[in-house]
Amino acid sequence: MKKVMLFSVSMLLFLLAFATSAQETTPVPTPEATSSPTREPSATKWWNDRVFYEVFVRSFYDSNGDGIGDLQGLIQKLDTLNDGNPNTTTDLGVTGLWLMPIMASPSYHGYDSTDFKTVNRDYGTNDDFKQLITEAHKRGIAVIVDLVINHTSDQHPWFKASAAGDPKYANWYIWDDKAPSYRGPWGEQVWYPLAGRFYYAIFCGCQPDLNYTNPDVTAAMDAVANYWLTDMGADGFRLDALQHIIEDGTKQQDTPQTRVWATTFHQYIDSVKPDALTVGEVNNSDFVSSAYVPGGADLTFDFDFANAMVGTAKQGTNNTMISLQKRVNGLTPNGQYAAFLTNHDQPRVMTDLSGNVDQAKVAASLLMTQPGVPFVYYGEEIGMSGAKPDERLRTPMQWDSSPTTGGFTTGEPWEPLQSDAETVNIAGETSDPNSLLSHYRDLIRLRDAHPALSEGDFTPVKSASNHIYSFLRHSGSETLLVLINLSGDAVSDYGLSLDKGFSGGQGSLVEGTGDLTQPEVDANGGFSGYLPLTSLAPYSLTVIQFAS
Repeated sequence: MKKVMLFSVSMLLFLLAFATSAQETTPVPTPEATSSPTREPSATKWWNDRVFYEVFVRSFYDSNGDGIGDLQGLIQKLDTLNDGNPNTTTDLGVTGLWLMPIMASPSYHGYDSTDFKTVNRDYGTNDDFKQLITEAHKRGIAVIVDLVINHTSDQHPWFKASAAGDPKYANWYIWDDKAPSYRGPWGEQVWYPLAGRFYYAIFCGCQPDLNYTNPDVTAAMDAVANYWLTDMGADGFRLDALQHIIEDGTKQQDTPQTRVWATTFHQYIDSVKPDALTVGEVNNSDFVSSAYVPGGADLTFDFDFANAMVGTAKQGTNNTMISLQKRVNGLTPNGQYAAFLTNHDQPRVMTDLSGNVDQAKVAASLLMTQPGVPFVYYGEEIGMSGAKPDERLRTPMQWDSSPTTGGFTTGEPWEPLQSDAETVNIAGETSDPNSLLSHYRDLIRLRDAHPALSEGDFTPVKSASNHIYSFLRHSGSETLLVLINLSGDAVSDYGLSLDKGFSGGQGSLVEGTGDLTQPEVDANGGFSGYLPLTSLAPYSLTVIQFAS
């Protein structure tokens, strides 16, 4: 039997059209609201004024003492993320959740589903998820779920039927009588033997790739998306491994066929729920990832930008950020990208920064003051550490200093906590105004209070010091001048210059301390050698508001 790669006539016509063509209102949520938590119409989208929080449910909070985090545990801890009251300051203030896979799976991580429409029994039930949606929406929190569309578990009934030769499912996966000689994009094995044939699996033999050249497979995934949006009430999806959907021989990522499929899938999701958010994982350069927006996804994660922010915090100089931010703004106008520092597949920020809390604060300041939709990995806000293997990147949340359990469970944690859990935890940082947790809370409230930070234009401002990263954010009647001292030294010789375009009036200090001076603006709206404060403190964030 030859490799199965069947195309429908409609798909062929669509691909031909693609090859010959160029690339191409909702209420404010209140604590009592239970509808989809979208906000007032703006020049951008409802998600642009939100901060999302990535949660690994298994590691967040255990409600029943079995050592495994669950949906009821997450519900119990929602008030620590956002209590729905804008006047309180003890919650983190996030307004979006991204749940790593919660669907039935034989693995601890869930990226190999056996049933796309059933919640993993370790986490609870479908009704528990619906309760989570209700409780999250009451607090103004949107919830998106990880949708693993590229592959299934090798234990999925679809794959078992396909391997057995069931005519209905024979073409749902990619088979060949003889294994092709090529390997995967990272040099890995991608063809695996089974019952005298070979199947394709780009990540591992336990995760066989679905064959999306078969329209029945697309129809099945459409039904999955419909179920989570309509029956379960999800606000959207994080689309796992979006660039790997359809291979073209040895080209195994970002094929034209993949982009076409992503576009049609996105159109289907919009037809079901027009305000649903889709965030694509395209782990590639931002030149590649940005090409999926807006057709194939509303946002894609910008890995280049993430590396630049963490690297800048580590190095203490602005060179990388200046050039990278200019590129990002050109590729994804209006901040339509997902910004983050690290995620569940990467060493945690605090590990990358060798435990330097001040540098972690700088990284957070960079994330929360620039364009893009910020995503915070759970535990990042308290400085949790973690390095490979993957299980050690996803250890239980450190709630307090309790030995062994860290307040995560009353039982034995599914994975041992990090060694610093007794000193790095929510309880120990929550009332410390100088803690990393307090810094994140302040940043999220600052972003929420100033639309210029979440939706505004971005204009770089030159500094005489490469230790100062400075820029303007402008929206409506507000202009903000942001200065971040990337270094561990106070900086006084940082004179700011702008050629043109500044239209701000009298400035006032929103963040920072000292006696503020006003810029001398020329006829072109420019200034030169401007020193708002005599000195910028080490690792500090300064924000000046100008009324336009």
